[in-house]
This record gives sequence, C-alpha cells and structure tokens, in this order.
Amino acid sequence: MKLTVEHSGNGVAIIHAEGKLNMVSAAQLREEVAATVAAGSSRLVVDFARVDFLDSSGLGALISGLKAARQAGGDLRLANTSDQVKLVLQLTNLEKVLSTVDDASTAYANG
Repeated sequence: MKLTVEHSGNGVAIIHAEGKLNMVSAAQLREEVAATVAAGSSRLVVDFARVDFLDSSGLGALISGLKAARQAGGDLRLANTSDQVKLVLQLTNLEKVLSTVDDASTAYANG
C-alpha cells in the first residue's frame, strides 16, 4: 500500500491511500496515523479514492487511528469510499462509528 500525507492546515491531514488495506498493509496505516497525530494533526481524513479492498485487519487499523485521533482531541473520517468499503462498514456496523464524506478536502469544512 502506498500512503502519502497532505497537511491542509488547522490540524487537518489527508492520508491518501492506494492499494489494498488488508493484513499486510494495516500496520503501515497504523504507523502513518500515529506519526501524523504525533506531528500535531489530530483531524484526519483517510482518502479511499484509490483503495480497492478493505478487510478486517484494515478495519482494525482504522479503529486504532480513530482512537489515536480522538485521544489527541480530533477525529478520523473516511473519504471517497468505494461500494466494497461501504459494504464492509455496513456489515460490521462500523458506519455508525467511522464517519464517511464524499470529498477529502471538505471533510472538516463545517467543523
């Protein structure tokens, strides 16, 4: 999985992910989120525009990231989720925990 981080100011960082978010890449996302929060960005968006698969290990990484962001006074939101990702979130009832938005750049436009 390829991850790039874009800092857009006001403590907001967009993590652009590309590839599969599975047991192989979940640790990489956890580490990137932890580093981003430690660097002062606690309002995170994980951009799923180029993610074509999500499994339970990936969900664990997202929940871990959500916890880290909230402990730092922020939040973690998902943007540009595919139908497969939406289905996984619905089947696990995590769509109630992980907020999704249509556009990463406006994820925190209203606060």
